Amino acid sequence: MQYLLAISLALFALKTSSCTPKGHKVQQLSTEEMLQDTSLRRAYFASGCFWCVEAVYESVTGIKEVISGYSGGSKETATYEQVSTGLTGHAEAVEVIYDPKQTNYSTLLGVFFDSHDPTTLNRQGPDAGTQYRSIIFYQNDAEKILAQNYIASLENFGTYDKGEITTEISPLSAFYPAEDYHQNYESINPEQPYVRSVSTPRLNKFKAKHPELLKKEH
Repeated sequence: MQYLLAISLALFALKTSSCTPKGHKVQQLSTEEMLQDTSLRRAYFASGCFWCVEAVYESVTGIKEVISGYSGGSKETATYEQVSTGLTGHAEAVEVIYDPKQTNYSTLLGVFFDSHDPTTLNRQGPDAGTQYRSIIFYQNDAEKILAQNYIASLENFGTYDKGEITTEISPLSAFYPAEDYHQNYESINPEQPYVRSVSTPRLNKFKAKHPELLKKEH
């Protein structure tokens, strides 16, 4: 139902800004060609551990790159050690770089809501703290309106009967890529205990729900 909702919301005109936000370190991207490709768009989400969120979005058709990082706080506190205290204002977030010819922002919203529980305040699975809160970071009014309408539609449908949606909708001020060892963590470390018990099951649950959205290699 949520994927169908994403398709209907795609009727909204959306021209997402391709500007790199303040604080962004472009050298984190995989290829120079991608850095120079102004046809690609960016979107920013937080829904728990960024290892998990990155892996989910990496599996979706039209996604060119996903970068784990921090958003919501200052540059000075954008380190894993500090963010892990839950006192910096940051959330573990991801930057999703996508091709608008293959997918759209509404579909990305569908992936967001269908890959985590947005009714658990400051918690996702075994992870608790404000750094694991559910947030959509919008870059412009079009994204803000799409996010607001998406949540309103989910509430009207009664999609979540066990609690209210706690997802925040906040303007993006800056995105700070996480340390190198956090990037592509789930795919590089498949046998790590947390990945085996949390990240991979979360990814597989999403893939089972939406095989139509997956890249061919997945």
